Amino acid sequence: MSAPFETYRGAVYPWHCDHMGHMNVMWYVGKFDEATWHLFRMVGLSSAWLKANGRGMAAVEQRIAYQRELHAGATVVVRSTVLEVREKVIRFVHQMVDAETDAVSATTLLVAAHTDSQLRRATALPPQVAEQARALVGTVALPWRD
Repeated sequence: MSAPFETYRGAVYPWHCDHMGHMNVMWYVGKFDEATWHLFRMVGLSSAWLKANGRGMAAVEQRIAYQRELHAGATVVVRSTVLEVREKVIRFVHQMVDAETDAVSATTLLVAAHTDSQLRRATALPPQVAEQARALVGTVALPWRD
């Protein structure tokens, strides 16, 4: 079992905040998206590899829990955990934490499908990618019940 691993580090800027003074939901999603691309690269699905092989990745499900507000000036870290690797999909979690307090600010659960870019449909993950992703499988407490 793998421990959560860092996939993003950044800051909350004033323009990330809404009229109530905390980071707007669109920026949580954006930072989680950046973390996702780092995760994909870690398992062998870099942008260059995807383009060279006519492949892509598509989010087919996403669930987000906003747990604590973030304000301008906060520094954040996203830690990720792969939950499951199936033939064509990877299911994973990102947790955004305040780097100063280590408090979880938001959690997102994603399911991403490996796709054939020409056929525009899901296709099997390459064996080496599935193997690298399985090496990162771990557990994490989720803020909701299924």
